[in-house]
Amino acid sequence: MAQSYLSLSDLTFTWPDGQPVFDGLDAVIGSGRTGLVGLNGSGKSTLLRLIAGHLHPDSGSVATHGEVAYLPQNITLDPTLRVDRILGIADVRASLHRIESGAGTSADFDVAQSRWDIEERAVSTLHRLGLERVLESASDLDRTVGTLSGGETVLLSLTAQLLKEPEVLLLDEPTNNLDTESRSRLYEVVQRFSGTLLVVSHDRELLDSMDSIAELRDGRIRMFGGNFSAYRETIEAEQETARTAVRDARNDVEKQKRELAEARIKLDRRKRYGQKMFEDKREPRAAMRLRKRQAQESAGKLRNNHLGKVDEARETLTEAASALRDDREVRIDLPDTEVHSGQQVVSVRGLSLVSGQRVSLDVVGPERIALVGPNGAGKTTLLEAVVAAGPRVPSKTLPQRLDVFDESQSVAENAAAAAPHASAEQIRAHLARFLFRGTDSDVCASTLSGGERLRAALATILLAEPAPRLLLMDEPTNNLDLPSLAHLTQALRSYRGALIVVSHDRQFLHDVGITRWLALTGEGLRACPSP
Repeated sequence: MAQSYLSLSDLTFTWPDGQPVFDGLDAVIGSGRTGLVGLNGSGKSTLLRLIAGHLHPDSGSVATHGEVAYLPQNITLDPTLRVDRILGIADVRASLHRIESGAGTSADFDVAQSRWDIEERAVSTLHRLGLERVLESASDLDRTVGTLSGGETVLLSLTAQLLKEPEVLLLDEPTNNLDTESRSRLYEVVQRFSGTLLVVSHDRELLDSMDSIAELRDGRIRMFGGNFSAYRETIEAEQETARTAVRDARNDVEKQKRELAEARIKLDRRKRYGQKMFEDKREPRAAMRLRKRQAQESAGKLRNNHLGKVDEARETLTEAASALRDDREVRIDLPDTEVHSGQQVVSVRGLSLVSGQRVSLDVVGPERIALVGPNGAGKTTLLEAVVAAGPRVPSKTLPQRLDVFDESQSVAENAAAAAPHASAEQIRAHLARFLFRGTDSDVCASTLSGGERLRAALATILLAEPAPRLLLMDEPTNNLDLPSLAHLTQALRSYRGALIVVSHDRQFLHDVGITRWLALTGEGLRACPSP
C-alpha cells in the first residue's frame, strides 16, 4: 500500500476582493503528523480549505493520496439535526434497520455493503473521544445536536471525519472549546493516526506531539523536522544569529561613515594646501595644473571608494535586518487597575447556575483564579453569575466571541467610546501599546483577524472608565496564533488587577501566573491542585 501524502504545486489563490493569499506556493507533506504554524492572516485555514476542496485555486494544483477528511475551525451545526446525520451514517443505519426487520431491499444491501458494524464503530469512536456520558449506546445516535455542548459538538464532528477512515486528515484548531479530558482523548487519536495528518493549532502540547512543523510565512512553506519545541529552538538560534549579524552590520555602517568623514577631511586639507601653493606660485603653472588634475582624480576615486563601502555596508544591514522577525511586545502600565492585598473583590453566596447547582465564591486581592472543569459544567454561566451578582470593584468581561465592538467603527472609535474622557492622543498612545500604531488603529473592527481582535478587545476594556480591577475571561486563547498568544500572556502578566479565567490551555494558565485553581464539576465548585 502506497504511503499517504499531499503535494502543492504552483498554488495560487486570490480572494474575490482582489486580496492575494498564495502566489506559486509549492510544498510536499508526507505521512506522519505535521503542525502548520504561522501568523494570524497568513493563510493557514485558507490552505486547509484548498486542500480539502472547499475552495478552488486560481491556478496550480493540490494532489493527495487517499481519502481526505477535514475538521474546520468554526463548527456551526443545525441543533435540530440528529447525531447520525452529522456522522454521515443516517442512510446506512436506515438500511441496516430495514434489513434487520426483514423489509430490506437490494438497494439497502447495496448501501450497507461492508458497513454492517457502522453503529458499533461510531459508538466506539465517540466513547474513545470521551462522549460516553451523552452517547451511551446506538440508540443515542438518534439524539439531536442541540443537546450537546460546544466541545461535544467538536468531538462529534471529529468522529464524523474519522469514520471516513481517511488517509489524509486536516484539523483546524481542533482543541478549541475542549476540556482537559477531551483534549487528552484527542491527543491519543492524533498519536494513533497512521496517515498524513496536518494540524493548525496554537495548542503547544498538541504541537509538541508532531513529527514535523510546517511554517507558513510570507506565502511560503518551510519545513522543520521535530516537534514544536525543536522548531522554536531552531528559530531562536536563527534569530540570535540574525541579531548578531545586524549588530555587526550596524557597527560596519558606522565605521564606514567615520572613514568617509575622515577621508573628506583629508581631501579638504589637500585642496586647501593645493590652493595655497597655486596662489603662492611656488611651482611652474603647468606643473601645478597637472598636480591639481591628479589630486582631483585621486580625490574622486577616494570619495567614490568610501561612498561605495558605505552603500555596501547599508545593503548588508538591510539584508541582515530582513532576517529578524517582528518580536514586538504588548505592554500595559495601568496603575488604576491595581488591587491591593487583602482587598475584597468578589464575595457571593449561593450563586444559582442553570444546572441547578448553588455555589459560593470569594476573591481577595490580586488573585489569579483558573476556573476549570468538563465541557457543559457551567463555567461560562458561573462567570455571568459573578458579574450579575455585582463584584465590589469595577470589572470587565472578555467573552469567547470577543463581541465587545461596534463592528462598523474603527478600533480607535471603539476605544474612544469606552473612555469618553480620554483625549485622542491618550487613546492612540494606549492603542500603540497593544501594537495598533499609526493608521493601524483606524481599521474597521469587522476586518480584524483573531489575534488583532483579541488585542483590540483587551485594549478597549482596559481603557474603559472606570478602569477594571477584575477581569473575567472566557477561553481567551481560542483561535489565536502563537505570537498573539504570547501577546496576551505578556499583557496579563503586567495587569495589576484580579483575574478569573476559564481556559483548558494548561500552559497558558501557568504562564499568566495562576494563584488558585477551582474546578466546577457535578459536585459543585472546589479547590484543586495545579494540573
